[in-house]
This record gives sequence, structure tokens and C-alpha cells, in this order.
Amino acid sequence: MSELKKSIITVIGKDSVGIIAKVCTYLADNGINILDISQTITGGYFNMMMIVESAEVEKSFPDMARDLQVLGEKIGVVIQAQHEEIFQMMHRI
Repeated sequence: MSELKKSIITVIGKDSVGIIAKVCTYLADNGINILDISQTITGGYFNMMMIVESAEVEKSFPDMARDLQVLGEKIGVVIQAQHEEIFQMMHRI
């Protein structure tokens, strides 16, 4: 069992029905709590960013990230998960 700290999940792709529902269902099924979520649709493209955490998740972070990537491929979007610390380092000014 691996402890998952805060992570950033981004979802980008052509808008379609059910994207939020499918991503949130995966997270709920795996005991991952959504702390913050924002989403926009611009020019027919869907963009969502979530901050999530769970201390009781049974999957390792790499397994969760891989599962989300596969889910994204199935629903036609790109889903990426990053540890919060890495995300912050990449987006510092």
C-alpha cells in the first residue's frame, strides 16, 4: 500500500458527454478525494484540472497515473497525473 499525497490531474481533449463523470467515477472507486476542480470548454475543447489526495489509496502513484492515461485513451482525451511538488516546480516563474 502506497500513500498518495496531493496530486494534480489534468484532462484535455475534444469535448464530449461524460468526461467528468468517468474521471470522477475512477477517482471515487479508488478512494481518491477531489480537493479542487476547475474546467472550461473553449472552442469545443475540454480542459479540466483537479487537485486530489488520498492517504488510503491502495494503488501506487505510477499505477494510478497509468490507469488514468488508459482511461483517457478510451474516452478520447489526454489525462496526466503529477505529484503536486513536481507540478509546482515545473510551473514556477
